[in-house]
Parts: sequence; structure tokens; C-alpha cells
Amino acid sequence: MPHLHPLDLTHISAPMVAHSDLPFRLLTTAHGATLTYTQMLDPARLASDRDYLAFHLRDLSISRQRRGREVVVQVSGNDAAVVSEGARRVAGLADAIDLNLGCPQQHAKDGHYGAYLLAQRDWPLVEDIVSTLAHTLALPVSAKLRLCTPAAQTLALAQRIEAAGASWVALHARYASVRRRRQGAAFLGEVRRLKFGSGEDGEAGVGIPVVSNGNVRCYADVARNLEETGADGVMVGETLLGNPW
Repeated sequence: MPHLHPLDLTHISAPMVAHSDLPFRLLTTAHGATLTYTQMLDPARLASDRDYLAFHLRDLSISRQRRGREVVVQVSGNDAAVVSEGARRVAGLADAIDLNLGCPQQHAKDGHYGAYLLAQRDWPLVEDIVSTLAHTLALPVSAKLRLCTPAAQTLALAQRIEAAGASWVALHARYASVRRRRQGAAFLGEVRRLKFGSGEDGEAGVGIPVVSNGNVRCYADVARNLEETGADGVMVGETLLGNPW
């Protein structure tokens, strides 16, 4: 199974719809982000809409011209063939491909993608998408997810994503909600469980890097997050919109 890991996951600028464009990614990199993600892209449009594809290829091409500006292209979807074909169109200018398993918005619910693939009945589909990406592309493949319900299932899903060929996983340790993007503090203990397991009945964590997402409101929170979770890196999203430095 492919398991590639050439990227620095320490401080990551998260994928944010309508925000994670080229200027924002360059800004966060200039202020210390070791890796940035694009916003969630639609693989069906990458494969069928020439203007949409050209726009994002231009964005990625400029990123590629600047050394030290590694970028992960995030895609969404619920069909392995469609997702992999869309990803293939941009793979030549990407440093990794990420599958979105965390979008909680209504359009994701209506389209049955993002966080709405976290139910156990959809795990085989998630495995198929990750495996197809990992075996089709000569790039690292990752997944960004939210908590399953119940939360204890999140580790089991992450282990299956690992077995399918993912190089790392990022966990936004909150549950998905259409009505509320954020429901209190993130459950960072679940990130630690992903990394190390609970220790109960010999439960072990995943064997690939784990990135923690949540509860970072200032720079000091980054160190606190790493200490609490033991994660391999921290991903920051909305806080960067107000203070990218």
C-alpha cells in the first residue's frame, strides 16, 4: 500500500472555502506555515469544466514557481472514479491530494460528501476513494475528517483509511453540524486517541502521522495543542483569517 510522507506537517494552513486561494496561502507561508491546503475543489468540474480547471491550474502553477510553497489540493466527492479523475487533472502541480471528510455544510449533506461519509455504512466507499487515489497518483494522499458518531469509531475509520494507502490523517475533533460550524471546544483527547490509541484492550493508534485541528485561537495555543494531543502537526483555519502571523 502506498504510504508517502515527504512534506512538513508541523504548521498547516487549513483548507477553507472561499479563503484558501493563492494570495492567502502565500501570506500564511510567509508567516510560518510549513504546508498549505487549497479550498475544497470539485473533481467533477476539474474533469469537465475547462475554465474551472484552467483557473485552478494557474493558481497552482504560480505556487509551484515559488520554492518552499508546498500545497495540498483538497477534493471532495463520493465516487472513486470521478474523484481520482479530477485529482489527476491537477496532480502535476500538487504536492499531495487530500480527501475532504469534514465539510458539514448543507451542500455537502445534499450531495452526500464531506462529513456525510463518516457513517459506518459509507466506510467501504471512503476506503475505495482513498485506495484509488493512492494507487492512481504518484503523490501522497491524505484525509481530513471530523469525529464519527460515536467518537470512538473515529479511530477505526482512520485505521481503515491508513490501510487504504493514506500518508496521514488530519482530525478536526468536532462533530459535523449543518446548523453550527463549531459546537464548543474541540475534543482534543480524540486526536490523542487517534495518535496513540486508548490503551484499553490493547487498542493502538494509527501508524501514520496525525494532524490536530481545533482550539487554536492564538500562537500559544499551538504548543498547548501539540502537548495535549501528541500530534505530528497542527492545522489552523479561521484564526488565520484574523491574524495570519
